[in-house]
This record gives sequence, structure tokens and C-alpha cells, in this order.
Amino acid sequence: MFKSIKESQITISELMLPSHSNFSGKIHGGYILNLMDQIAFACASKHSRNYCVTASVNKVDFLNPIDVGELVTLKASVNYTGRTSMVIGVRVESENIQTGNKKHCNSSYFTMVAKDESGKNVPVPGIILDSEQSIRRFSRSITRQAQAKKRSNNFKASEFKMEDYIEILKDHNAKVEL
Repeated sequence: MFKSIKESQITISELMLPSHSNFSGKIHGGYILNLMDQIAFACASKHSRNYCVTASVNKVDFLNPIDVGELVTLKASVNYTGRTSMVIGVRVESENIQTGNKKHCNSSYFTMVAKDESGKNVPVPGIILDSEQSIRRFSRSITRQAQAKKRSNNFKASEFKMEDYIEILKDHNAKVEL
């Protein structure tokens, strides 16, 4: 079974309150991560029609701070479907309601796994790729997975060769004392 990407896309908006701020008066990154996880869950669950759990979160870079009083909008979309997992793309934007100025605050990719009532992984519907953008996003997810696998294999304790990296460390803020 295959579903269109639009069937499970979700957008939520929330006004940022003082209770969401950190000690510097900006919105706490942890609060935004919580919202991102919620929308990724909702999107994945809507697509799969099952309870979903977060398996991993790809790199999250906070590009712009969010101020108290701004309206934050999160958009989630299924970018990739595996057998039981999905990659959900999440985009966060903030808007100053008085000026209308919008900022891209961050984007990230959540790998979500569908579960049945007993907690076992269950197959998910595939997605219909109907645009160049959807093909690009799906392909990017395949490439990102391959890179992650290679990265984890390179630094597996049984495969790691210290001599391959010892010279690199000299250019960094570290001191080797063996």
C-alpha cells in the first residue's frame, strides 16, 4: 500500500510565552525539540495509522533564536519510508506577529518506527513520490542512512585504528597523554 505525502503532512503553530524561555530570554531549545518530537510523532502516526516511537534524530542546528511573543510554526512531512520506519522532515519557523518578519529557525529529520499494540515493529505504507522535491528528499534520506552506517562502522571499537587519527588531534583543543 502507498499513500501520498500530503495525506499525513501536519502544521502546528504556537505562541511563545515567557514560561517557554531560557535564562537569556529566548525560547528554550529543549522546548522547541519537544514540539518537534510531537509533530514528528503525529505525522508518522497519521501516515502509518499506528503508535510510533522516535528511533533517532538527525542533526539539529538552531539557526535563529526565537523570542517570547513570536508565533512558531512547525511543519512535518514524511520524506522516506522503509519497511517499519519513516523519516519525518520537520521545519521550524518563527514569525514576529507585529512586523510579519519570518525566520527559519531549524530543520531536522526524525526517524520514527511504527509499533503495534504489543510493541512490535509493524510495516508502514510506502509513499508516492510525485514531485522532484519528494524524490530529492527520499534520495537524501537514503544517502544520509548510508553515511550514518559508514560513520558508525569507522568508529566501532573493534575497527578503530588510533594511529589513523592521532595526527588529526594535534590541530584540536586536546592533549594526548598515553
